[in-house]
Amino acid sequence: MKRPILETRRQVMSAVVSAYPGGRECAASRLGLSTVKKLDNHVYENAGSQPLTDEQIHMLEQQAGTTHLPDYICALYGGVYVAMPEAETLDNLDLYTRSLATDVKKGHVDQVIAQALADGVINEAELATIIAAHREHIAARHSEVSAVITLHTVVKP
Repeated sequence: MKRPILETRRQVMSAVVSAYPGGRECAASRLGLSTVKKLDNHVYENAGSQPLTDEQIHMLEQQAGTTHLPDYICALYGGVYVAMPEAETLDNLDLYTRSLATDVKKGHVDQVIAQALADGVINEAELATIIAAHREHIAARHSEVSAVITLHTVVKP
């Protein structure tokens, strides 16, 4: 999955609103804002409006199925966000699917590095692309390992 590197909170808010089912109109309604213009004022901090709160962004992301805010915050600290799997949704087919996804993302990292090294120098844009691909790979691997542990751990009553 190719996702943009979000470098500012404003970019995060814009991406969340854009990904929301039904678009900006539905996102404004979900937040109890009477107009799209009011939503835009919060997203772009216009007219003295405060930015959307973490809780508001989380509410929109839950319905949109995105994780832009935690991805952004984790990236600020050099980390990656990985949602923990729920045992009820896991089976061996899911583990296999996660394993394949991890392999694909590892291969993508290797491809990006090879392309960057074609001229013998890694520039800033290539570095950002490599780091983004590497984060996705590490997140996929962590998710894969967590799923195995969750599925095969016996919980004592």
